[in-house]
Amino acid sequence: MRFTVLTSRGKAIFTLPTLNYAPKFSPPFRNSQPVVSCSIIFRRESCSSHSGLSLSPSRAVSFLQGNPGFAVSKCVSSISSSAAANMIEWNDAVTCSDIGAGVAEVGLEEEVEDDVTAGFKARIPVRAFFFSTSVDLRSLVDQNKQNFIPPSSRMTNYVVLRFGDLQSDPNGLSSSLGGNDCCYMVVFQYGSIVLFNVGDHEIDGYLKIVERHASGLLPEMRKDEYEVREKPSLNTWMQGGLDYIMLQYLNIDGIRTIGSVLGQSIALDYYVRQVDGMVAEFTDINRGMEKTGTFTMQRKKLFQLVGKANSNLADVILKLGLFERSDIAWKNAKYAQIWEYLRDEFELTQRFASLDFKLKFVEHNIRFLQEILQNRKSDFLEWLIIILIGAEIVISVYDIYLKSPITSL
Repeated sequence: MRFTVLTSRGKAIFTLPTLNYAPKFSPPFRNSQPVVSCSIIFRRESCSSHSGLSLSPSRAVSFLQGNPGFAVSKCVSSISSSAAANMIEWNDAVTCSDIGAGVAEVGLEEEVEDDVTAGFKARIPVRAFFFSTSVDLRSLVDQNKQNFIPPSSRMTNYVVLRFGDLQSDPNGLSSSLGGNDCCYMVVFQYGSIVLFNVGDHEIDGYLKIVERHASGLLPEMRKDEYEVREKPSLNTWMQGGLDYIMLQYLNIDGIRTIGSVLGQSIALDYYVRQVDGMVAEFTDINRGMEKTGTFTMQRKKLFQLVGKANSNLADVILKLGLFERSDIAWKNAKYAQIWEYLRDEFELTQRFASLDFKLKFVEHNIRFLQEILQNRKSDFLEWLIIILIGAEIVISVYDIYLKSPITSL
């Protein structure tokens, strides 16, 4: 079987062995794999239209590289002398990997051209921060009324502030964020802040705006980075990638949707680390009990750990609203797609399951240690009762001894 690949830059002729003609090849198989005889010619000048399958040289190489069972037994060139300088020729048996290396430069030129034609309209950096456990949203809005964007849903645990050229779009309802100098800040009541289109040198200034209205500042700020890419020519509404999401356009509803997931993710990371600290503390206690057979934790410290574990779980469920669906996602299937993709990308459900498992471990240890402390208290009370009974017996015996007739004589 023989087929030809024709492009504007080259031609590849592949001859595949069949069962009927296998004896004509010498040798017909190499390492128990079928052999391909091919002639591959690359030329830079344009060629006239040909019948058959049209692929680029890089596509032909990808075919050979993707089929490791094929090997090239011989490559013979057939090209005019005027194009000989631009010809790549092999006369010895080579493998598919050798072909890939030989045409890397030719394929690279075409890939660069594809990247240029598939350029993005904008790359919008997104940064999430968590540095406090509570933010007074009312006072924040009162001092930044000119930047406040009215909410489009009943969600009241966050606000959106817009900074930049407010004259062109005072309500922040622009259909696209790419190409303008505006930046957005999504502030959540539980302490998360998500910045859109903010430069590195401006981050501290925007964080200080929120810091004035924050309480429960953390000793160490948590942060995460992401990216939104705008591409109007995208065939689908959205497309995910490694540490970025590609959209046809990014507007205020998209900012709210993306910000809600990133805010939950960075806050959940803080609570996971809090629970990890409790797990490590109980692990040390258990190791000490393994060596000494006892532990020295006070009841007050144990109760503090109980309160900390319960408050962390309550904050994750109630404050973060981890299981509450976004109102915007309810109303529009496009933003529901973004919301579901980002939740899966940041593994919010899996991370909460891991957090819940660790809290159950902490709860089990707390219950175990509480039983030990209760037993200690019971033992103390029992010994105290025994001592009091013994003392009463001694006093009674002594009193009987003093009042006995033998003593009076």
